[in-house]
Amino acid sequence: MILELPTRRSTIRLAHRLGAHLGPGDLVVLSGDLGTGKTFFVRALCRSLGVPPAVEVTSPTFTLVHELAGRIPIVHADAYRLKDEGELLALGLREARSEGALLLLEWGAPYVDVLGGDALIIAFEHGASESARRVTLSARGPRGAELVARLAR
Repeated sequence: MILELPTRRSTIRLAHRLGAHLGPGDLVVLSGDLGTGKTFFVRALCRSLGVPPAVEVTSPTFTLVHELAGRIPIVHADAYRLKDEGELLALGLREARSEGALLLLEWGAPYVDVLGGDALIIAFEHGASESARRVTLSARGPRGAELVARLAR
């Protein structure tokens, strides 16, 4: 499913729509070039999940993992600098997911299978204007497919 997001506000609306359907143990993988809005989307998604505005939601590029408290536990991770599955597994992401955390993983497409294989994948691209984005939503597994179907409605 491809969505055009002409403004930052439309990106925020999509994040809020998705947030209403996410639950413990879900995996959302975000991909796209630098500056396409992955962290902006995650920030809006975390706000929709109850992370207070006083809590900074930033890119975990250098720290690799941020844990956030919302209506469900959230783990926001970045796999950009990881070299292989072993480094990913050392972060404890699979365990966090199995314990009920929502896992939001930037640059995580190569690691979907090692994290359980059932995921919503969101690929970001630059759009026609500075604030516009195009996102492609795809699914791996039944839960990912359910999330795409709910967003398509």
